Amino acid sequence: MRNNNVLNLRRSLPCMSWSPKNLYNLWKRTVGPKAHELTFRLSNQHTVYQERWKSKAAVRAYHGDFIPEKVFKRWYLPQTIPDVRPRRAVFAGDDKLDLEEFAKRKLQAKEKEKELEDEIAQKGMAPVGSLMFTEVERRLDVFVFRCCFAHSVYEARRLIIHGYVKLNGSTHSRANTRLAPGDMVSVDPNAMRFFKEPHGPYDDVNAPDSVRKPKKEEEESPVEQAEAEVEPEPEPPKRATNLTPFYLPQYASPWLHIPAYIEVSFKTCSAVYVRHPTARPGYSEIPTPYDADGALMRFAWEWYMQRRPRMRSQSQLARMPEDRVLTVAQALHRDWTRTLDPGWTLTPHKESEAGKAALEARREQRKNDAIEKRRALERKQRLWGWKQQVLAREAAPHIPT
Repeated sequence: MRNNNVLNLRRSLPCMSWSPKNLYNLWKRTVGPKAHELTFRLSNQHTVYQERWKSKAAVRAYHGDFIPEKVFKRWYLPQTIPDVRPRRAVFAGDDKLDLEEFAKRKLQAKEKEKELEDEIAQKGMAPVGSLMFTEVERRLDVFVFRCCFAHSVYEARRLIIHGYVKLNGSTHSRANTRLAPGDMVSVDPNAMRFFKEPHGPYDDVNAPDSVRKPKKEEEESPVEQAEAEVEPEPEPPKRATNLTPFYLPQYASPWLHIPAYIEVSFKTCSAVYVRHPTARPGYSEIPTPYDADGALMRFAWEWYMQRRPRMRSQSQLARMPEDRVLTVAQALHRDWTRTLDPGWTLTPHKESEAGKAALEARREQRKNDAIEKRRALERKQRLWGWKQQVLAREAAPHIPT
């Protein structure tokens, strides 16, 4: 974890939690007294480095603060984000202008450009800045938190590590697994705190009516008690005893929303990861407390573009968190398995027919390479011997006859 005190009121950085303190930090960073610290204007108040650093710190505090920075840059940072800028048509050379004009292609292209410009002016471009955290949203612990099965992402990690979460019907205890579209996640209801009675003593504020004790002012006089005994009151309807108790935390309503890429069934405490998050004009599917395509996201992206790792060795690839997309691809194509190379290519499996043929071809190729190498070495040795003989003859003293 990046910092044990993630709800620090002095730093006021929102995180993935339903805590009232986190809600207070969110208010301070959006409309409260600290909102101006993350509002960068065209002035010399901050350098570019300071703006990028503050943006990176604020964004990472919410999106995966429990992920180490080195791990985030290596495995959870995408290569690029979608380019949604409008494309302008490029016409052909001068020798084809007459033909293009005759076919009315230039007029059609101009009409399409005008329609695209009008749509962008009306709706705006898609906020793709938040899509830099797509890989973080695919994590199993973040997915459980987005499904509202846990009041914080740290509680979701605890449920996964302790074996209360199942992935596609089997217990899965690795919280860093990245899901693939179609994966189903189910949580044990007995482990969810929403279905358990909250701890702590009862008082007159939070105790139910059946437990609350009457005050002295509310105590009835003996005459009223006698009248109550004479006049029987109708019995209240009995409450159903087979209902599951549900205790929602306080101040939880701002966080009760489900992203569009998740299909949740609260009756069975399960959810399906339908597809990867995306964005459309004016809307981003990844929840974030900041502007999805504002200056904060752009500065954070610029920070990571300058400091991302440039290569991945085989030892690093062996420590890569599980990616369910690659696992599903391997299950669908049993004759192919993933190799640990930077290109993410697929090679035939050794036990299949195609794998055996490829393995035999590689062996034959290595054998031919060894024979060719030995022949080249022999030629080199012969040339070296001839050169030594010539030098010896030239260095020998000349004896006249």
